[in-house]
Parts: sequence; structure tokens; C-alpha cells
Amino acid sequence: MAAITAGLVKELREKTGAGMMDCKSALTETNGDVEAAIDWLRKKGLAKAAKKAGRVAAEGLVAVESAGLHAAMVEINAETDFVARNPDFQTFVREAAKVALTCEGTLESLANTKFPGEDVTVAEKVSALVATIGENMALRRVAKLSVAHGVVATYVHGQVVEGQGRIGVLVALDSEGDVEKLTTLGRQIAMHVAALNPMALNESGIPEETVAREKAILLEKHQGKPAHVQDKIAESGIKSFMKENTLIEQPFVHDGSKSVGQVLKEAEAQVGAPVQLTGFVRFALGEGIEKEEADFAAEVAAAAGQG
Repeated sequence: MAAITAGLVKELREKTGAGMMDCKSALTETNGDVEAAIDWLRKKGLAKAAKKAGRVAAEGLVAVESAGLHAAMVEINAETDFVARNPDFQTFVREAAKVALTCEGTLESLANTKFPGEDVTVAEKVSALVATIGENMALRRVAKLSVAHGVVATYVHGQVVEGQGRIGVLVALDSEGDVEKLTTLGRQIAMHVAALNPMALNESGIPEETVAREKAILLEKHQGKPAHVQDKIAESGIKSFMKENTLIEQPFVHDGSKSVGQVLKEAEAQVGAPVQLTGFVRFALGEGIEKEEADFAAEVAAAAGQG
């Protein structure tokens, strides 16, 4: 009997898209022969997902789940926006977000955790959905924020169903003040984050290479001017860049006369205690995924045998 190594299981999973335990069973049944294991999985109907694996999955849903001091968010992708309206897919996304709330906040921990009420992992549940719904799907990312006191507020923009949509935001407010008022404040800031998409919480969160690149662009634009003039222009430009891209410095979307930092400070009187914004996360569905531009008319013509 050949040894069924983790490497063999991984190779088979990559080739078929089947679940880890199914791959292990297939290799056991075929004495470690990967090609025979692929056939075994296909005969069982467990490798159907592999046919979909090459397709771009950039649609789907972003979902949030909250439990007061903790909140989690997941992005689960599919090929088309039709799937986002599929009740089975929505149920899966909602349950996956609940699982994320109990995990470590990493994609690996989410993927390997048992799916509620079933003897499969979340990752294996994805493969099963691919087979039944017929589109490639992917667990893309997960985030989790926690506070010692206060709230982690949530907001979903472009909701398809409650708590699921195209943009999701988590905002962590650490405070011993009034929880109801903190929740309202947190939601307002989360809406701001959804709208203005800050790069970081404050200046310390902006990578040095990003600042250096912005400075280089400013200096390039003003070549030929005296060095001291260039330095002043660059300094002023970087200040503007920070104001535009850090959450604390951005003009508050609900009241442009104040920065988010000023709004937080003023809110302390209403909340009844100091308020510290300790972190935020923003997921926009499909951001960063290269999408294939399809010519719909050409596809229809081809399907009709005209192309």
C-alpha cells in the first residue's frame, strides 16, 4: 500500500477541486495513483468542480456578521451576479460569515472549519456548491475585528439581502461609553469608509514606498524649479495626500466641515467616555481581480450559430 502523503492529497485537490477527505479516499482506493484517483472522483461525481476552476470568479457577495465586541466579514466569489441572487448561495455565504466570527480571522482557518450542521469543511462545501450551481466559486478573503470595550460596527452597501452586498465595512470603536450611540457612530463612519475608501487609519499606516512614490511624482512635475521650492511643494503635496487618504484626516462624508478625527472627539461628550477608532476593514466585491471583457452580442450570435 502506497503512503498517502499530504503532497499527494494537495496535488489531487489542485487537479480536481474535490474536497480534502474525498481526495484522500480516492488515493486510498487507487493505491496512491493520482490519475486513477482523478477517474475515481469523476465517477463519483466529485470532480465536476474542476471543470469550472479556470473561469474567472469576480462576482458573488461580501457578507458581515456581528456579535458586539467582535465582527467578521467574508468575500465569496462566483462567476456571475445571478449567483448572488441564488438562495442556496446566500445561505452558504451567511453561514460562512458566522463561521468566520468563530475563527482566527484567516482564510485558512475559515476554509478548514466544519460547516454548520454538516460533516464537511467550509472549503468542501464550496466544492459541493460548484457542482450543484454550476459556476466556479472561491473563498477569497476574510477579516475579523475585536475590541475590549465598545463595538465593532458594520455596514453593507448595495445589499442583495440583509448583511450581504457588494461593499462591506467593519469599524472598531473602543470605548466604555453608551453602546447604542457608539453603534450609530460606528455605522456612520463605516458608511464614510464605504464611500471614500481610505488607504489607512492614519499616517503611520501608509507604506513608506507609497509616500516616496507620491513625492517622486510631485518632484517630477516641478522639475526646473529651485530645490527649496520643490521641497516645499512636495511637503505640501504629501500633507494633502495624507488628508485625502487617511481615515482620521479625511473630511467626514456626513459633514465636510469636520474631519473624522474631529467627529470622534466631539462624539465623546454624547457617548460619555473617550472613543478610540482602533481599526477598519473595507471589502469591495471583485476588487483587484482581472475580469474578462465579454462581447455579449458576439456570444449570443455564436450560440445561435451566426458567428
